Amino acid sequence: MNTKYGFGKNVTHSFEATVESVTLALQNEGFGILTDIDVAATMKKKLDLDMPPYRILGACNPGLAHRAIEIEPAIGLLLPCNVVVRQDSAGGIRVEFMDPQAVLELVDKPAITQVAEEVRQRLERVMAAIQ
Repeated sequence: MNTKYGFGKNVTHSFEATVESVTLALQNEGFGILTDIDVAATMKKKLDLDMPPYRILGACNPGLAHRAIEIEPAIGLLLPCNVVVRQDSAGGIRVEFMDPQAVLELVDKPAITQVAEEVRQRLERVMAAIQ
């Protein structure tokens, strides 16, 4: 299921194996993980609620981020690119990627659109690399 702001796919591996696979595939495309938010653990700690595994990985490609910041210094409000790894209600594992084209079109600058297209292509390769 894709949305106006993201795209993704179901995978066949375990949750933890998928997080590792996504992280490696992101690294292969020049992204590092700036943030790793364990939403399920936070909900348990703060609200005493149980939920299926859910992680938000804040991915950043330094070269592309630098280009975007040079074009539009306030672009940091829209960074990093979030990647979600979550267990769905049926117990399957889903990986979802923020669509940089949808988010960065808010800036309305052709040079940012070019950066967003490159980021999207890299994220699509990441998605293709994971099982």
